[in-house]
Amino acid sequence: MGVTRFQVAVSLDGYIAGPRQSQSEPLGEGGERLHDWMTPLEAWRRQHEGYAGGTATPSTPVLEEVQANIGAVVMGRNMFGGGPGPWKDTSWRGWWGENPPFHTPVYVVTHHARPSAEMEGGTTFHFVTDGVDAAIQAARDTAGERDVLISGGANVIQQALALGAVDEFFLHITPLILGDGERLLVNVGDLRLRQIRGVVASNVTHLKYHVEPPERRAPS
Repeated sequence: MGVTRFQVAVSLDGYIAGPRQSQSEPLGEGGERLHDWMTPLEAWRRQHEGYAGGTATPSTPVLEEVQANIGAVVMGRNMFGGGPGPWKDTSWRGWWGENPPFHTPVYVVTHHARPSAEMEGGTTFHFVTDGVDAAIQAARDTAGERDVLISGGANVIQQALALGAVDEFFLHITPLILGDGERLLVNVGDLRLRQIRGVVASNVTHLKYHVEPPERRAPS
């Protein structure tokens, strides 16, 4: 079995999204700036349709490591988008257009069932109504010996950490003060971490942690 991990950009004051998140600003006010270090990279741009060129920096091997060997992805309803509540229709198929950058099965945690959505490039969105643990287990079954990436948002990551379902994670610390918004490391249980390494790059510091395995907890 591969590892289960997440990676997320975080402000210096601990937020992964700014205040007042909305359909027009899904990362809240100022939240898009968390990714200013990443979007110019060729390693990021080649994964996203419609982008070309790009640069290489000390962030490049970090991003390539995060993207390597992924066999399935887990994300929350807010990250997939489409608004809260029951699905009014199935016309919303994610923020990424018809060829999303995942190229693998994606398990979306939601309270509201809908049929799977098969996209171009190997991505299929499956909608899981049995909770985060069930979505991670389905992703692990699909991934086999490859890895599972928990893509976000904060609530899904927090639940996965509290369940003891995360093996390792990357924090991309940016020199940005958001002041308010959505914090990452709250309600995550009794974490025991071992820092594997740190990489200083342009306008970001990458930290990789191994999560020491706790007893697996049942959801509260």
